[in-house]
Amino acid sequence: MSLASEELSGRIRDLLPPMLPTSEKKMFGGRCFMLAGNMLVCPMKDGGMLVRVGKEGMDESLALPGAGPMTMGARTMGGFVQVSGDVLEDDDTLLDWIGRARRFVDTLPPK
Repeated sequence: MSLASEELSGRIRDLLPPMLPTSEKKMFGGRCFMLAGNMLVCPMKDGGMLVRVGKEGMDESLALPGAGPMTMGARTMGGFVQVSGDVLEDDDTLLDWIGRARRFVDTLPPK
C-alpha cells in the first residue's frame, strides 16, 4: 500500500464509529473497508478513494467536487465513484463520503 492510502486508511479508522461492524479486506490493490461484509470505501494508491454509493446515488455524488465515475480499464463500475484525494483532506468531507457509502450499504443484506 502507498503512504497516501495508509494515511487515508488511518483517518477512516478514526472516523468510523467503534460499534459499527466493520472489517478490512484487500481489494482493488488496496485495503477496503467493509460494513457487515459489504464494501463501503476503499482508499486508492493516489490518495483518492473508491466510494460505494449505489446506482441511485450516482448522479448526486458525481455532482460533488472531486467525484468522478470509477473506471477499471475501459469499464465503468456502476454504483461506485472515485473521489480525488484533494477534496478528502478535510475530515468533514471525508466523513460525508463515508456517510454516503454507509447510507447505501445499510440497505444491503449482511454477507
